[in-house]
Amino acid sequence: MSARRRVLLLLKPLDVYPPRPPAIPKPPSATSSTSSLRGLDQKILNYLNDRCRVHKDTINFCQGVLRRKPLDWEPVVRNNLSHPIRSADLVITVGGDGTLLQASHFLDDSVPVLGVNSDPTQVDEVNKFSDEFDATRSTGYLCAATAGNFEQVLDEILENHKHPTELTRISINLNNRQLPTFALNDVLVAHPCPASVSRFSFRIKSSREASSHLVNCRSSGLRVSTAAGSTAAMLSAGGHPMPISSNGLQYMVREPVSPRYLDTPLMHGLLEPDQLMHVAWHSQEGVIYVDGSHVKHSVQHGDTIEISTLAPILKVYLPQKEHPETTYPRN
Repeated sequence: MSARRRVLLLLKPLDVYPPRPPAIPKPPSATSSTSSLRGLDQKILNYLNDRCRVHKDTINFCQGVLRRKPLDWEPVVRNNLSHPIRSADLVITVGGDGTLLQASHFLDDSVPVLGVNSDPTQVDEVNKFSDEFDATRSTGYLCAATAGNFEQVLDEILENHKHPTELTRISINLNNRQLPTFALNDVLVAHPCPASVSRFSFRIKSSREASSHLVNCRSSGLRVSTAAGSTAAMLSAGGHPMPISSNGLQYMVREPVSPRYLDTPLMHGLLEPDQLMHVAWHSQEGVIYVDGSHVKHSVQHGDTIEISTLAPILKVYLPQKEHPETTYPRN
């Protein structure tokens, strides 16, 4: 008799939503504009209450499905993760892309992850509230399931009818010391003050051809993304969506200040798997941000950073929808 599969159910916490105070009764002297403002505030609070309820309902639904399966499973709130995940056969995240990203920081290449988007964006809601507030939620780009199809997707996985995709991640070395977290989306190296100029130089090194010339930069920082992260901040900054299966990296110098003509083609490009980017930091202070703002490492003048794909892949069950297969312009 085969052993029961072990599942870790990783949950986005409910307390990420701000506390909702009770409605304040309108005083008799309130003006119409004040009344309208209070009405909008109450509408936003009601909306947040709905988001919390939908997320909680999805958690309860997923737990109910797991109880019916021949599985050994354990729920854990994502904020309580502190050690690498070794003892699970499958990790299921319930939240959005951010919850899956956080899980990836504790996973090597042996344990696959399935993302459940607990509260997908509803286009009709976005349109309905567009003149009042932004009703968009997580895109769920990396999440293969919602409450609507979770049991079906889980059954396909358990019956080996659905297989994970191997996603490339980013390795970061700081002063020849490998940082413990591998980036699934992107890495941003920048001055901690967004209004300050970041000063650095970089060179692209390769095991099969000569290195690039040294590029000296004054800019608002350097972003490097994986294929999975190429549709996030990189795309917003003018980058290109990459095929999800690509094992290269895309980089962009953010808002370069008067680059030399010779350097212009290297302000935005692609790193092949056998290449790495060697960065020398020349500002007094700086920060390496890994997959957003929660994981960060300080850098200072004289530090060196190496960015490459020398990281374990991550096995992710992806949605069946087509991902971008845009051709990428080579340097």
